[in-house]
Amino acid sequence: MTDQEHQDNYPLRQGFALLLLGSVMVLLLVRGAYLHVVEGDFLQEEGDARYLRNIEVEATRGMIVDRHGEPLAISTPVDSVWVNPQKFSKDRADWQALAQLLTVDVDKALKGRMGRGFVYLRRQVDPELGKRVMALAIAGVHLQREYKRYYPTGEVSAHLVGFTNVDDQGQEGMELAYDEWLRGESGEKQVIRDLHGRVVEDVKSIRPPAPGNQLALTIDKRLQYLAYRELKAAIQRHKALAGSAVLMDARSGEVLALVNQPAFNPNNRAELRGNLYRNRAITDLVEPGSLLKPFTVAAALESGAVNRNVTIDTHPGYLPVDTHTVKDFRNYGKVDLTTLIQKSSNVGAAKLALAMEQEALWQVLSDVGFGELPGTGFPGERAGRLPHYSDWNEAQRVTLSYGYGLSASPLQIAQSYMVLANDGELVRARFVRQEGQSTQERRVVFSADVARQVRTMMESVVGAGGTGKKGAVAGYRVAAKTGTVRKVGRDGYMEDRYLALYAGLAPASDPRLVMVVVIDEPRGDEYYGGAVAAPVFSAVMAGALRLLNIMPDNIATRDSTAGSH
Repeated sequence: MTDQEHQDNYPLRQGFALLLLGSVMVLLLVRGAYLHVVEGDFLQEEGDARYLRNIEVEATRGMIVDRHGEPLAISTPVDSVWVNPQKFSKDRADWQALAQLLTVDVDKALKGRMGRGFVYLRRQVDPELGKRVMALAIAGVHLQREYKRYYPTGEVSAHLVGFTNVDDQGQEGMELAYDEWLRGESGEKQVIRDLHGRVVEDVKSIRPPAPGNQLALTIDKRLQYLAYRELKAAIQRHKALAGSAVLMDARSGEVLALVNQPAFNPNNRAELRGNLYRNRAITDLVEPGSLLKPFTVAAALESGAVNRNVTIDTHPGYLPVDTHTVKDFRNYGKVDLTTLIQKSSNVGAAKLALAMEQEALWQVLSDVGFGELPGTGFPGERAGRLPHYSDWNEAQRVTLSYGYGLSASPLQIAQSYMVLANDGELVRARFVRQEGQSTQERRVVFSADVARQVRTMMESVVGAGGTGKKGAVAGYRVAAKTGTVRKVGRDGYMEDRYLALYAGLAPASDPRLVMVVVIDEPRGDEYYGGAVAAPVFSAVMAGALRLLNIMPDNIATRDSTAGSH
């Protein structure tokens, strides 16, 4: 083609190029408009789906506190490390670095799970460790914010407070009983994630998390520790199998301290074994033995079967009833009601039972709470056993009078002694604080006059000649009762295994505190309730009266004790 022809075709080629370029521009504009107008929403959703995520925001579980607001259970933020196996780094060096930092076997954790999208490597690690994990910048590794339950008092209040599992769900104790109340409601938020699935920006809150409610218990952390310390020392000193102690406010029914041995540390999940975390004070049943005698005396007085000045002949120290023989420790001869309680005469209690209608004794025992649930709402609480009087034979009638043939938990026994402290009215035990005036139902069991008479008789137990002198508290009048009960085995009552019990209230002139101590199978030289359980009562009661600023009602003993040091 000549230069002339080339020049003649140039405008044609230029026009074609411009037309082509214009067509492309128009097509792009049309396509852009189509995508923006027609498919805009669809494409926006598809784009968002690749980097926008709605994720759950964990809610904080409510605190459990004591009566003064001191924390017993709190939730602290932690991180859980997880991986998406489908996006996880294939570099074995990354696996080794991660395994070394988390002290986990990554190969074992992922075995058979490579097709999944979510696998935990380690739950609830310290946030600082979580930061070090993310600093490795390993593909497919993520953190999930969670909360871990922490118990500041450890095993001191473990049986009452309980614990949660790794997913923060209540498993035992008040954590289980009030799980719904304590558990918060998770929230939701929208975030932007990068190509590796890591959150790089919070977009917006969809629903804020609602924290759980706080639960205030009736226990006093100071008294809880005091009871724990003294009970544990007694268990070790007497080489006992187990033990329980319950301290209650005599006026309100609030449980101020409740401890058991052996105990466990709820902060160490490796220790969480059933035989350790059973709350023996509420779930285990024992025969109360001689702790029941004050109620036998009260029933006899209330029914009118005897009067305050009656004399009972216990000679010669035993009493045949049907095929059963009731025995005393020795022959006490003729005794009044005070001596019956002071010396813990089985023969005296049996003769009182025979002197009154069966129904009268049964009614008192039933009304003080034996044979029915305490109603605290604590998981696993038991009603115990109180046979109906219509099923009693003569032998059962007399053995029930001194505490055999029925069963109750240590908490039930403590609750029953509330009747003696409250002038004949039953006040139910409770573990949760109530604001304002209590609306608890009060049950009248026997008259205030009878209750006061029996309390006065019980003071002789800690006096000279009583079986419970070691339960005395300097500066205070104490009304108490000892008990030593043979344990039941496969073939009946065992000769060499005992429960040592002690129950009492103080100050006896105006009772403010009630306490029960049970020591299971003391294995030393001493096994009587007055020798084994009474010192625990004395130490805890003395400390509690002082800490609660309760006025002494027996200055003479306090001054004489002070002068003897």
